[in-house]
Amino acid sequence: MITTREQILDRLHKGIQTQERLIGVAAGAGISAKYAVKGGADLILALNSGRFRQMGLGSLAGFMPYANCNEMVMEFGSREILSVVGDIPVIFGLCGTDPTIQLPDYLAFIRGSGFAGIINYPTVGLIDGQFREALEEEGITYLQEVEAIRAAHDQDMFTMAFVFTPEQTKWMLDAGADIICAHLGVTAGGLMGTTKAWSLEKGAQIARDIFEVCDASRRRPIKLVYGGPVHTPIDVQYMYDNT
Repeated sequence: MITTREQILDRLHKGIQTQERLIGVAAGAGISAKYAVKGGADLILALNSGRFRQMGLGSLAGFMPYANCNEMVMEFGSREILSVVGDIPVIFGLCGTDPTIQLPDYLAFIRGSGFAGIINYPTVGLIDGQFREALEEEGITYLQEVEAIRAAHDQDMFTMAFVFTPEQTKWMLDAGADIICAHLGVTAGGLMGTTKAWSLEKGAQIARDIFEVCDASRRRPIKLVYGGPVHTPIDVQYMYDNT
């Protein structure tokens, strides 16, 4: 069982050297996680939006008060996903702005439950406009997610960070994120995907801006992209060719 941060990073870097790419899959149920592993996934992300998609709902249901995010992820992640993926790392989608958890203790609980690490999801980074302003006035901010990544890194947990801007990238790198994932918005396409998304050209430019910060950093994290217009193999190849 690959559980330590060093073991996970070693495995992922070997995957980059041999396959030239890494694939992470957001899974909301054991069956989708099981087939993702059969298909060659390097990482499984247990996200509350993945669970809602299994229910036939869109990803944005994960941002509504339909369930407690962290409790939901812990329940289906520990019961359905950890038991079927073998030694593939499972990443816990942590709502770092949750005021009802004691973060250090909850991170230890996540780790003790068998999850390999965390990612900041649901993320305030996907919210804008007046609602984003109101959240920040209440102290509910993206910087809380940065601090959650920092706290996990301080506990020597493996960490992934969804980022949307070069500035957020700098924050997450400083917090110790092992993977920087350029989030390009809610995934388009399919029955559950949004009908509106950035163009591939726009998405590639966003990723390039984020990756420039990564390349200039002494940390040199693993770089991934997620969502938005990237939902077919051809789209993925475009991103590889243009970032």
